[in-house]
Amino acid sequence: MIGILVTGHGNFATGISSSVKLIAGMPEKYEMVDFLEDYSVDDLTRELNAAMDRLSDCDGILVFSDLAGGSPFKTAVEVGVGRKERVEVLGGTNLGMIIEISMARGFVSDMDALVEMAVNTGKDQVVHFVLTKHEDVADEDGI
Repeated sequence: MIGILVTGHGNFATGISSSVKLIAGMPEKYEMVDFLEDYSVDDLTRELNAAMDRLSDCDGILVFSDLAGGSPFKTAVEVGVGRKERVEVLGGTNLGMIIEISMARGFVSDMDALVEMAVNTGKDQVVHFVLTKHEDVADEDGI
């Protein structure tokens, strides 16, 4: 099974993970690392390494980060580069992505397929609701 690691600024990781747990139950092989206000990048590096160590028996690690290019994203990339297991890092995470991949990895073991699925789900989850007024249109012939 591919492991999941969620990270982000503030309490992003634990906050979004509480929603995952509420909706789908707490997934196995799942770790969270918050980048707290009083953390340095060294603290974040230590915590990400520890979380990846706990997932080292997985068939790879898929990291979900809040912002592409932010410190949690960049640090996860740096920490993941030298590891024996494959580590892929995604930025711009939303709840739908994590839930979808948490469930899909039970029957999809291909990392590339999971990454593509996560990105597509993330994009599909961004929608804009527009309320339009419905107008009845009478047929010309009275029917």
